[in-house]
Amino acid sequence: VQLASGGGLVQAGGSLRLSCAASGQIFGNYFMAWFRQSPGKEREFVAAVKWSIGVTRYADSVKGRFTISRSYAKNTVHLQMNSLKPEDTAVYYCAADKNGLGSVAESDYDYWGQGTLVTVSS
Repeated sequence: VQLASGGGLVQAGGSLRLSCAASGQIFGNYFMAWFRQSPGKEREFVAAVKWSIGVTRYADSVKGRFTISRSYAKNTVHLQMNSLKPEDTAVYYCAADKNGLGSVAESDYDYWGQGTLVTVSS
């Protein structure tokens, strides 16, 4: 079970930090990721991190603005979002890929959080 938190309303150019706390054990080969879904659009990949070694992957639309990180002590994955744009408005979901593929396809992820809403006003 994963719980995502930290969403909210922010003005364009602002920052938010999302957190995803996992209640179960995260194994080293897992990839932990964030996806998002805007109204009327399909869910899309945002960022992912390899739990054991911290290798990261980002969607082109967020590179240089978002940073994904993990905390072993708290069994938590974070998404620091800076320079937010109105087009970043979406429900953000955390997900876990137990097979360590690190892909951008949501079908490769096994566990999902409940989502947290991020709204960026212009």
